Amino acid sequence: MNKIIVSPSILSADFADFGGAVSQIDSSGAGWIHLDIMDGSFVPNLTFGPQLVRALRSRTKAVFDVHLMVIHPGTFIRDFADAGADIITLHYEAEMNPRRFLSEIRNFGLKAGISIAPSTPSSVLDEILPYTDLVLIMTVNPGYGGQELLPDCLIKVEELVKKRAQAGLNFKISVDGGINEHNAEKAKQAGADILVIGSAFFAHQDKSSLIRQLQG
Repeated sequence: MNKIIVSPSILSADFADFGGAVSQIDSSGAGWIHLDIMDGSFVPNLTFGPQLVRALRSRTKAVFDVHLMVIHPGTFIRDFADAGADIITLHYEAEMNPRRFLSEIRNFGLKAGISIAPSTPSSVLDEILPYTDLVLIMTVNPGYGGQELLPDCLIKVEELVKKRAQAGLNFKISVDGGINEHNAEKAKQAGADILVIGSAFFAHQDKSSLIRQLQG
């Protein structure tokens, strides 16, 4: 079994000290950083853009896992690719032709991800699973950190594990929203490969211990 990947989300960091947040993530041994890009239209919140991703890129070798919660995500792919993203994930609900943009992301030499909100069934992804490297299951309604995990969303993880095996595919399954040391085991049992963790990471006193616990 591959080791679980933990991707701390800087959405829950101190916005006045993103550089310090990156240092904390690096010191924890996580290896990935999740960057939530929100435009105030697709979700009711604003965060940051490619300028911050570019500024942080020089500070770390961690995998940059960029999650576009924006309308018309295709217009931002080049900007985030140039800024230093390693993975770009767009929302199924935000784009009429996600397959086209998944291919565009891959053409930049990056990993391509697709995400679905809690109200969207996993079946909508059936035809595009061969073209994605990562499927991100939102386990809270997108837009804000600090929410509680919606346990019914983990059923979609189980469904995707079965579809992946049946089709002989190798995309990774990520879960994002309300993940902490108390419920992470349920996500792993459902078949998640990647745990995005926000508030629980930055609130924890011993971040390295938390990461080891979640990876185990």
